[in-house]
Amino acid sequence: MFNCQLYQRSEAIYLVVDSTGVKVYGEGEWKTRVHGVSKRRTWRKLHLGVNDATGEIVNGLVTTNDVSVTGVFSDLLDGVDGEIGQVSGDGAYDKYKCYEKARQRGAKATIPPRKNAVIGTRGNCKSKPDPRDENLRRIRIVGRKKWKRECGYHRRSLS
Repeated sequence: MFNCQLYQRSEAIYLVVDSTGVKVYGEGEWKTRVHGVSKRRTWRKLHLGVNDATGEIVNGLVTTNDVSVTGVFSDLLDGVDGEIGQVSGDGAYDKYKCYEKARQRGAKATIPPRKNAVIGTRGNCKSKPDPRDENLRRIRIVGRKKWKRECGYHRRSLS
């Protein structure tokens, strides 16, 4: 895993995290062209943490394609020096561990739960409400579209 931390910030940022697959070219590509389809293709994943306000890349990781987004999410947040006010990601980051890591960093997590998501058993605890379950409750009240507008989720697409 390769980690690239680019700079430090003093003010709280709105961090957007996402990943994309990158195909690795090499000897295998030539063999595929000459001999037909190859069963072995090499991919890497590029994971980025982007400051929504400036569009600057705050942190980046390159991993193999078998690394889960949960661990990478944690590494992306740990690689940001300073305060994170809010963090957004797509539905791939809809995991309790991601919400917990955002909470540990003092950030509000705006990650849309899956459409078939249910409120977990943790969500019924009155002393410590779970942010994911709170998002689900709000979506059930106002709808997914309005929830995304309320929490600023659409800002992530600008980055």
